Amino acid sequence: MSIFHSMNTTASALTSQRLRMDVISSNMANVDTTRGRLVNGEWEPYRRKSVTLKPLEGQFSSFLNVAVGHSSKGQVGDGVKVSRINEDRETPFKLVFDPSHPDADENGYVEMPNVDPLREMVDLISATRSYEANVTVFNANKAMLTKALEIGK
Repeated sequence: MSIFHSMNTTASALTSQRLRMDVISSNMANVDTTRGRLVNGEWEPYRRKSVTLKPLEGQFSSFLNVAVGHSSKGQVGDGVKVSRINEDRETPFKLVFDPSHPDADENGYVEMPNVDPLREMVDLISATRSYEANVTVFNANKAMLTKALEIGK
């Protein structure tokens, strides 16, 4: 295990949470976008996106650590990465009655994105707290490494 292993692990979490916050920001920015994507010649509203995270596994360093006995499987984490960005296809679009809207159907209803601002804010707070916690871990690790270097003086 490298002296920088914990910093690399924390950095992967910071990168992943930052992308998660970016996706949430994109959802909030498009909460009223009725023309998100052209599908079969017709405009479809913006679809909510979410981030799926998974642990980093299968890297050579993790196999080597297990082989030399520095760790047993599942005890030393290698970090996290974004496995994919999903579009929410299960939640239906919201129908809003607005006959004056240019995208209204013949009955006066407009399909609005399936983005719930309250849910997005909760997800944003969660991602922000996770990011802040990882910054604290990173700084504590940096301080420990600095003190270890001072011992050698």
